[in-house]
Amino acid sequence: MGQTLSTLAYLVASVLFIMALRGLSNPETSRQGNLYGMIGMGIAIIATLLRPGMGAGGIVLVLAGLAIGGTIGTLLAQRIQMTSLPQLVAAFHSLVGMAAVFVAAAAFYSPESFGIGYAGNIKAASLVEMSLGLAIGAITFSGSVIAFAKLDGRMSGAPIIFKGQHMLNAALGALLLVLVIAFVATGSPILFWLIALLSFALGFLLIIPIGGADMPVVVSMLNSYSGWAAAGIGFTIGNLLLIVTGALVGASGAILSYIMCKGMNRSIINVLLGGFGSDSGAAAGPGAGNADRAPVKAGSPEDAAYIMKNAQKIIIVPGYGMAVAQAQQVVREMADLLKKEGAEISYAIHPVAGRMPGHMNVLLAEANVPYDEVHELEEINAEFADADVAYVIGANDVTNPAAKTDKSSAIYGMPILDVERAKTVFFVKRGMASGYAGVENELFFRPNTMMLFGDAKKVTQQIVQSLQK
Repeated sequence: MGQTLSTLAYLVASVLFIMALRGLSNPETSRQGNLYGMIGMGIAIIATLLRPGMGAGGIVLVLAGLAIGGTIGTLLAQRIQMTSLPQLVAAFHSLVGMAAVFVAAAAFYSPESFGIGYAGNIKAASLVEMSLGLAIGAITFSGSVIAFAKLDGRMSGAPIIFKGQHMLNAALGALLLVLVIAFVATGSPILFWLIALLSFALGFLLIIPIGGADMPVVVSMLNSYSGWAAAGIGFTIGNLLLIVTGALVGASGAILSYIMCKGMNRSIINVLLGGFGSDSGAAAGPGAGNADRAPVKAGSPEDAAYIMKNAQKIIIVPGYGMAVAQAQQVVREMADLLKKEGAEISYAIHPVAGRMPGHMNVLLAEANVPYDEVHELEEINAEFADADVAYVIGANDVTNPAAKTDKSSAIYGMPILDVERAKTVFFVKRGMASGYAGVENELFFRPNTMMLFGDAKKVTQQIVQSLQK
């Protein structure tokens, strides 16, 4: 009876998780989606605690783990800056991967506890599931650690490439497959740990050649890996909820990665195995290193305020620079003032703007920007030609016309926001440094572009002050 109730509770939790994903697919229902997810997780935890055979000791351990993890999570949520969300997500993925490794080890050394056999004689099907969960979990862990280090600036975002890299990865992949087959045949502890070590190495080698421009896709793919690792371990220990939720996370992460790669005109194989782009050195001052080009036009916030005050249609293009400056609130304030002047305001979001899927949407939602003013690339690109002003605030690579014209460019083929078609482009940036992909932006030198050099928040605040005069 107790097992039946536990299974039913897991099914209810699974349905709530599906509803959570559905809710999170739209900004207007995202809060409701989060609520469904939290309720589902609460039911799952209670059902786990009430499972037959848990015992007082097991309940104490689970509650202790919840207390420790919950405390750490609460402190991180309170202290984390919005700009640090991508690396935080990568760090969380690494924890999921390592959890899968630990559960696989627990199942291997104590199979009786999971009903999959006994030491030295584990069911072959369980060994297959265990080895897959172990390998994917280890790859997720080390890959996520590298992604975290790149996103957090603790190592270069540039691709780390060496001769024969792909051949080495292919050879290690083949060796991993051989080890899994041998492990299933023998159940050897040595092979178990060799699979783990080789997978840790593969995760490291798969992520280091991926450049900064591809980090949003990497975060999404690692999310998918963590889900498949959880699902594999769920099969091993016979946990229905882990199987369902792992499959949901794995499938949704893979679909999101595909959508983002389509948005960059790249194949997933190209992104994950090749990597492209690199980040540049320190930011240069206005006009530095561009003697062979027409000089950029540098303007002032007062100039921008005057032109925007007389504009009818303005499209705001947010990017990672807005996140760094925490300028989303003042951007919305500027938009509100311009709407009072009779301007039509829209926000244009590129699929890979920022360093995490949905990064810009989260920031704009935090600033209470109306959902109906926020548009994806496909919806708004045609409107730039009719816009009086495009206000680009820290979005570099996703506005670079080189993606359409320069076949030698690292971002060639990536669909971009056609901001250059607006009558006037205001580009807010600290200096003339290239974007995260390491590519100089041709838009800086267009005759209809005016650079507004400075901190994004301070520049926008000065525009607001000028609009209020």
